[in-house]
Amino acid sequence: MSEVGSRAALPASLVLVGAGKMGGALLEGWLADGLPGAHAAVIDPNPAPAMVALCERHGVALNPAEPGEPEALVLAVKPQGLDAAAAAVAALAGPGTLVVSVLAGKTIANLKDRLPRARAVVRAMPNLPASIRRGATGAAASLETSEAQRRTAHALLSGVGLVEWLDSEDLIDAVTAVSGSGPAYVFLLAEALAAAGVAAGLPAEVADRLARQTVAGAGELLGQSAEEPGTLRQNVTSPGGTTAAALGVLMAGDGLAPLMRDAVAAAKARAEELAG
Repeated sequence: MSEVGSRAALPASLVLVGAGKMGGALLEGWLADGLPGAHAAVIDPNPAPAMVALCERHGVALNPAEPGEPEALVLAVKPQGLDAAAAAVAALAGPGTLVVSVLAGKTIANLKDRLPRARAVVRAMPNLPASIRRGATGAAASLETSEAQRRTAHALLSGVGLVEWLDSEDLIDAVTAVSGSGPAYVFLLAEALAAAGVAAGLPAEVADRLARQTVAGAGELLGQSAEEPGTLRQNVTSPGGTTAAALGVLMAGDGLAPLMRDAVAAAKARAEELAG
């Protein structure tokens, strides 16, 4: 979706419930994409000082007494806080309201049970880089969600990065295992690479800086390049060279690929256990 198209699809009125790290990142993204502050309201019993300042700076209503029934209601509280939050805002979610949830593990059915008047519900799973607008989000919509409401949800979620729409909500657990938990896998790679550098004789602080920049730089290159990851890998691998020697270990039958499959499968299984 183009920047202009995204801005055009933003809702005329919006209530954000929960203004922690993810909620705050979303709000900053919407404001940057052109949502007028006067069109938004935030409900959070304990907003951080930075959130209070952001709302004041942009004219966003913070904990208004009567926010009214918005075009879009975005739930960004912690999963364990859903019951309390839903009880407080259920009256805001009318039949014409688009509900967007970024709560891990809470299904569309869970949300409808707690917001009985809601019809259009989008369940989304963003990840940590959303905090710097480089997130990856998987999303699934209830059958009652119209195409216009999907465009609105896309505009809201794309404020913090890439959005991939799923044909079935059942795929959300796989998204959780790949991109939801994925940043931790990358951070572990940086840790392991630095530790290997120390084992190879580098000072710890040098190994740490080199590993961090290598992972960050390779990630930026991957994001900017049109080439497939496999092609990029081949481009830096000279036959018989040092990279080829290392990849011979990582790409062995018991190397990185089967470990990653097992890791993603374990995360998916745990996500299925926690859903509800």
